[in-house]
Amino acid sequence: MIKKNKFHYNVQRKLKLLAIFCSLSIALFAQTKSISGVVKSSEDGESLIGVNVLLKGTTTGTITNIDGSYTLTVPNSEAVLVFSMIGMQKVEQKVGANTFINVTLSSDTRLIDEVVVTGYTTQKKADLTGAISVVNIGEMMKSAENNPIKSLQGRIPGVNVSADGNPSGAATVRIRGIGTLNSNDPLYVIDGVPTKGGMHELNSADIESIQVLRDASAASIYGSRAGNGVIIITTKKGKEGKTRVNFDSYVTTARYGKVIDMLNTKQFGEAQWQAMINSGVDPNTNQIGYMYDYGYDDNGNAVLNGIKVPKFIDARDGTNTMLSSDTDWFGEITRPGLAQSYNLSVSSGTDKANSFFSLGYYDNQGTIKESNFNRISARMNSSYKLLGDMITIGENLTINHTGELQAPGGVLDLSILALPIMPVKTIDDEWGSVTSGMRDRDNPARILDANKDNPYSYWRTFGNTYIDIQPIKNLHIKSSFGVDYSNYYQRVLTYSFGGRLGSDLTSSKMIQSHSLKWNWTNTATYDFKIDKNQFNLLAGVEAMKQSDINFSAERRTYELEDPDYMWPSAGVGEMYTTGSATGYSLMSLFGKVDYAFDDKYLASVTVRRDGSSRFGKQNRFATFPAFSAGWRINQESFMENAKDVVSDLKLRVGWGQTGNQEIDNFANRTLIIANYIGETGAGINTGTAYDIYGKDSGMLPSGYQSIQQANDGIKWETTTQTNVGLDFGFFNQSLYGSLEWYFKQTNDILVKPPYLGAIGEGGDHWVNGASMENKGVEFTLGYRGKTSFGLEYDLTGNISGYRNKITKLPESVVNNYGGNGTTDNILGKPINSYYGYVADGLFQTQEEVDNYASQTGKGMGRIRYKDIDGNMVIDEKDRTWLGTPHPDVEYGLNIVLEWKGFDLTAFFQGVVGNEINNTVKRFTDFWAVDELGSNKGTRVLDAWSPTNTTSDIPALSFSDLNNEKRFSSYYIESGSYLKLRNLQLGYTLPASITRKIKLDKTRFYVSGQNLMTLKSKNFTGLDPENPNLGYPISTTFTVGLNVGF
Repeated sequence: MIKKNKFHYNVQRKLKLLAIFCSLSIALFAQTKSISGVVKSSEDGESLIGVNVLLKGTTTGTITNIDGSYTLTVPNSEAVLVFSMIGMQKVEQKVGANTFINVTLSSDTRLIDEVVVTGYTTQKKADLTGAISVVNIGEMMKSAENNPIKSLQGRIPGVNVSADGNPSGAATVRIRGIGTLNSNDPLYVIDGVPTKGGMHELNSADIESIQVLRDASAASIYGSRAGNGVIIITTKKGKEGKTRVNFDSYVTTARYGKVIDMLNTKQFGEAQWQAMINSGVDPNTNQIGYMYDYGYDDNGNAVLNGIKVPKFIDARDGTNTMLSSDTDWFGEITRPGLAQSYNLSVSSGTDKANSFFSLGYYDNQGTIKESNFNRISARMNSSYKLLGDMITIGENLTINHTGELQAPGGVLDLSILALPIMPVKTIDDEWGSVTSGMRDRDNPARILDANKDNPYSYWRTFGNTYIDIQPIKNLHIKSSFGVDYSNYYQRVLTYSFGGRLGSDLTSSKMIQSHSLKWNWTNTATYDFKIDKNQFNLLAGVEAMKQSDINFSAERRTYELEDPDYMWPSAGVGEMYTTGSATGYSLMSLFGKVDYAFDDKYLASVTVRRDGSSRFGKQNRFATFPAFSAGWRINQESFMENAKDVVSDLKLRVGWGQTGNQEIDNFANRTLIIANYIGETGAGINTGTAYDIYGKDSGMLPSGYQSIQQANDGIKWETTTQTNVGLDFGFFNQSLYGSLEWYFKQTNDILVKPPYLGAIGEGGDHWVNGASMENKGVEFTLGYRGKTSFGLEYDLTGNISGYRNKITKLPESVVNNYGGNGTTDNILGKPINSYYGYVADGLFQTQEEVDNYASQTGKGMGRIRYKDIDGNMVIDEKDRTWLGTPHPDVEYGLNIVLEWKGFDLTAFFQGVVGNEINNTVKRFTDFWAVDELGSNKGTRVLDAWSPTNTTSDIPALSFSDLNNEKRFSSYYIESGSYLKLRNLQLGYTLPASITRKIKLDKTRFYVSGQNLMTLKSKNFTGLDPENPNLGYPISTTFTVGLNVGF
């Protein structure tokens, strides 16, 4: 009985324990949960492979698979998942009630472990010792620009980008100021292939990264071509994972922000009357046909009672076909612009191969009528691994076709200066024209129409193929062959036209050119580590050759004026042909050693030796060395307690030399040209001719003419640059930036001095001898983070400034760059400085006129010029230095905000302290400075008069007796400005929606460019960035779409 009770007791106890265990298990099972999701990139919506997903505070985790997917079991709803990946910003996400968590990671371009391209090789950003800027491609691409280089404006300190509103988007880049009297364009390296331009032919959507090498220690690896800095562009590659398809499109409309207010027909008549009255000329003797009714008041002041114009402005010519009009010529040749862009890319990759293919189409109908630019591009990048990782072969190739119909040169000037009384068309629907008595100025609308059949066609093939052999670990032997081939074709048709300036000439001119550049680069790199010593070795040899061929043929006189008919073989008149060829070669050896000790102390040494066919045998080769060092202060033990605050602190110093060979291909040679005399016509040189042996002179039926003397002693321009930099980051790189100081000096600048007539024919020759220097400071500061309510922000600003001066010039050219021609010259002053008279206000009273220095043409309301030398005579000795076009400061500010799928970007850019020569004032402020028979700006209506003495615009005059066309400070104005370059609002659809429609990412956006301009109060023109009559910069509005599959 006792045993039985004991048995029952043990069974009951075990059942209770089992029940408790089951209850606990059920409770624990109820608390744990499985979380799944997909991790994608915020930039392109593509799934990310290899993202670490960790349970915070533990070592439990997983990584995303080929589709970017993950699954992880968490203990409870309070768990926090940490998503991290090299090159991306870390994201933490609380689990809560979710079972499916999708995460988007943003690239962190400022991470110190980021790998950047530095020239033939790569380095971690933390190990850089030179001044290298990494461009945020995502932010750059928010600007709807055809040319990716234009989007760099204001984003990198020390890099100045200038451009107008031309549809092609061509831009000029200056890195750390002007450094030579010759070409200042930087070197571009695209996927390892060097080029000097044509960036508007590159599809921006294909770009993966851009690095700008600003100082010589970074750029000297490119030697002779790096004197003006280097911009390295890497295009996209296929990424490991599933096949990805991306489609981007936008449509942009453009309009002029502001136009010059010109006089209408009535206003022109009023201003002309006042100018003639002020000069004592009878207004009714004007040559245009205005008829004035005027008299004088009791004080003897002329009073205009009325104006009449003839019904037909050509009545005096007896034709009566052109009605007097009120034409807005600027409005007649302009229109709203429209640009469209479409890009499609397909990419894929495995651990053995990857490929990237893209197609792009861009079309821009410019704001000037009959001007346009279009581009079709195709790119194929691929690479394949063979024999494991031993051999990698690949290619990067793009084929582009661009076509452009350029606005004829000077058509904007014509539209501004054409008289409003002239009609666009006659009553017979022919083109309007000037009449007798008017200036010989053509109809700008006719010029545009006549040019509409003259577009050019340009094909360009650019890229490289390569093989990379790794015989042992970390030793890479690479050979790359690059090609840049272009073909230019244009047929220029000239049609006959009528009117006073009419011409019967008809012609068809065919222009064609071919350019082939190839480079063969062979490098060996080896990376190894001994204890705490890290070495990166590079050695290489490079050969490059360029050849250019051009040809043109013209045929005149065609019976039928039709583009389909006007080919040379159909003409019956004269024929003219010409052609030429040129080229040069470059041979280089180079090497580089990068060293790091304990990730604290860094050093780099570079040497390159270049030989160029552009120089004589004596100086064909030159050596360009460089070295730099860095100290990662934050890695020191004494900084251990500050690691939570100081995440990056690196001091850098560098010195190096680079070269410049941008001169004529035959600059060192004697040049003799064929010169045929006795014929007339287009392209015929009627100068003197000599036989090729120089034994005779005078006019010969056939002969040769010397145009340049040889100088076998010319050598490379050499730029020596010292750079000191400080990189810093605080609070895990939330606050980050850099500070740079540099001194840049260029010696042996090549110039072509004038020569005495006694030397005889062909005295032109190149010589070394000029020197120039730039000193500057560059500063970048950024701050980013995330608020408690989920708003992510990233603010980045930069500011820079430099001082330029010419320090040396050969005696023969010392007065060629400004000054009085004797003792006061450009030495010690910035290049392109302004030199002239100082405008010291206007004469207000006759007493002021009588008591002032002797000044020919002075009078009330006229400009008073300052008597600099105090001798009471205004002459050339009273000229002085008036200013410089170089800004004191350039700056940019980019603001990015993101919240729940919305993103807002605002980008500001500006300059301070530069002066510009506002030549537009010559026709907006004066009647007779340029010419009498052209239209003027409405500012002349506010000109000085005895009843308007507060005006600072000189009194109207029918003659320029005071010589106010002379260059003076009256035309110099402040070029400072601040522009809202880009304002963009975007929205990315939630992943829960895009998954349903089988998309990885869908983003819509709207943006505006050049929406606001703040400028100096004393600037009287339209746009201080583009102050004269170039293609106007437009205000644009864009609607766009980004889709990823």
